[in-house]
Amino acid sequence: TMLVGAGGNAGNQASVRVIRGLALGTLNPETQNRFLSREIRMAFALSAILSVAGFFRAVAFQTPLPETLAVTTALSMIVFSSICLGAVLPLLLQKAGVDPAHSSTTIQVVMDILGVLLTVFVSTLVLDSGWGKTMISTLGSKLGL
Repeated sequence: TMLVGAGGNAGNQASVRVIRGLALGTLNPETQNRFLSREIRMAFALSAILSVAGFFRAVAFQTPLPETLAVTTALSMIVFSSICLGAVLPLLLQKAGVDPAHSSTTIQVVMDILGVLLTVFVSTLVLDSGWGKTMISTLGSKLGL
């Protein structure tokens, strides 16, 4: 719930920033690249901050290292992708002739689905693959776990 909820919230906020820019006229073809560049930087920053917070939360609750890494990685990917999609979706809807305001609710549903898919993908990669098991054992031995 934390992972998917964080994605929906982050994507919705990005969508609202774009919708507001379109409504006020501050987001137009001349400012679009600068605006989207700022959203990508925001996606990197927020995904890093929330991942660190998620990591420390998992450590505080004594979650095993493999699960902690899976949750932290999934959280980072979900937040990053949701902000990027939230920023682009209103622009795509506007180009398609649909009211960009519909992107706020759409991003919630899209990120619910994508969040679950990303969580399953990352968890499978980290917890069940040979690569993931090797990475966890190497990291665990370096940390003395």
